[in-house]
Amino acid sequence: MNQDFYNRKPEIVARELLGKLLIRNIGKKILVGKIVETEAYLSKNDSACHASKGKTNRNKAMFLPAGHIYVYLIYGIHHCLNIVTEKESVPSAVLIRAIEPLLPMADKKTVSGPGRLTKWMKIDKNLNGEYMIDSPNLYIDDKIVICGNTITAERVTARSIIITKRIGVENCQDRDKLLRFYIKDNQFISKI
Repeated sequence: MNQDFYNRKPEIVARELLGKLLIRNIGKKILVGKIVETEAYLSKNDSACHASKGKTNRNKAMFLPAGHIYVYLIYGIHHCLNIVTEKESVPSAVLIRAIEPLLPMADKKTVSGPGRLTKWMKIDKNLNGEYMIDSPNLYIDDKIVICGNTITAERVTARSIIITKRIGVENCQDRDKLLRFYIKDNQFISKI
């Protein structure tokens, strides 16, 4: 995916990331998962967004240009992966909530939820601020060829996308915004 893909409103990017491949290179090991659940965070006009009150050391990656990685720690134990959207200084992002593991295979308990998927893919704050567009470590694409085998992203139609309220933002004023997107009937969704 190029920067133009990410340089749009987060709710559009969140929807269009469904079915894409999240690819993690760790030395000679490659992990691939299909993105099946996302949430959009809308900059300063969204009380659930980490940047709603301005720039801090924790959220400064959100102020970088579209396509950068924002990783933060939640509850002091789980990392969460976000992709920055829109132009520089407009701190919006998409949280990757769940993936369907394609390589290697894994069960739902391993990758269902933002903290589990980052643990499985060994994503931590060392990737925070990295530019996903030219990163050899973590990126999103429509296909990957491994040992002569091609893994291709799923084309997800509008009819296959379920839109609901976000999870875990119950104490925020904007808790009822419909900004969570997931693939209908996918078994790897974090919560229903």
